[in-house]
Amino acid sequence: MSVLVTGANGFIGSNIVKRLLEDNCEVNVLVRKSSDLKFLKNLNVKYFYGDITQSSTIESAVAGVEKVFHVAGLAADWGSYDVFEKVNYKGTINVAEAADRAGVKRFVFISTVAFHGFGKTNMTEDSPVAPNLIPYAKTKYMAEQWLWEFAKETEMEITAVRPGNVYGINDRTFISKYIDALLEGKFAEVNKGRSKTCPVYIENLVDIIMLVSKEEKAVNNVYIATDGLDITWHEFNSVLASKLGIELSKTSIPYGIAMAVAKMYSGVHKFIGLKSEPFLTPYRINNGGKDYHFSIAKLENHFGYKPDIDLDEALNRTVKWYRDVGE
Repeated sequence: MSVLVTGANGFIGSNIVKRLLEDNCEVNVLVRKSSDLKFLKNLNVKYFYGDITQSSTIESAVAGVEKVFHVAGLAADWGSYDVFEKVNYKGTINVAEAADRAGVKRFVFISTVAFHGFGKTNMTEDSPVAPNLIPYAKTKYMAEQWLWEFAKETEMEITAVRPGNVYGINDRTFISKYIDALLEGKFAEVNKGRSKTCPVYIENLVDIIMLVSKEEKAVNNVYIATDGLDITWHEFNSVLASKLGIELSKTSIPYGIAMAVAKMYSGVHKFIGLKSEPFLTPYRINNGGKDYHFSIAKLENHFGYKPDIDLDEALNRTVKWYRDVGE
């Protein structure tokens, strides 16, 4: 079977590519010429150089393909709305329309739980959209809503997956920096880490993505993807610290103070017009200081899904990867 993975050079995309190759698929990857391709090194993939924001560059990548895994996107909590809209919303439209024209059978969109917001537990696929979304979450929501409308007029089968806080192998965005902070003593919890969180280990997430890409029941359906844990940040941090062989810092910052500092950092960046990300943002403080927790009951009910890799083993593998790439 021939498949296309957009964003194949990134964290989630590269792990999907490896799994597809293990399943003996012929894998096309759509990457920009300026992309860092280290995660694809020595993998037997067919490169197509293009950009999801330029529809004409997508056509050759989807030709003859049966499935598309659309992973490419701008995932950040800082930046210009126009750029997020161009990449996450209009880029998704470009890829989906090109796939439809090429006769692709199945289109799997990697969305996000971020547009459900903070402050609740056991949120589901039907939970309301939060107000005042950051550009990343807003444009991902817009893209997903557009796909459901598009599904009404295309024979292409569409499925969306909304991952929680993904971590693991090839994660240079979150977990590697998180471990750096722990090891360097630059780490502090918000409200003693009491809020609930929604981790999903990358190999479990790929299991879910592969599962829904094959099941008929997943057509025109969306699934929240986490490890289904009832866990606080402090519990997660404690296990991670033990795997690193260090004592978890007891430093804790009250939510109100942390948010005030984050708003100050963000405000200064906006006022000065700095392009770099601030050290702290309100989104990051909300993620660490408010409940951000989701139910995977739909996955369980539809497919009997249970994560294959538990937290202990997931963090063992993550720490091993971190140490291996640091050597």
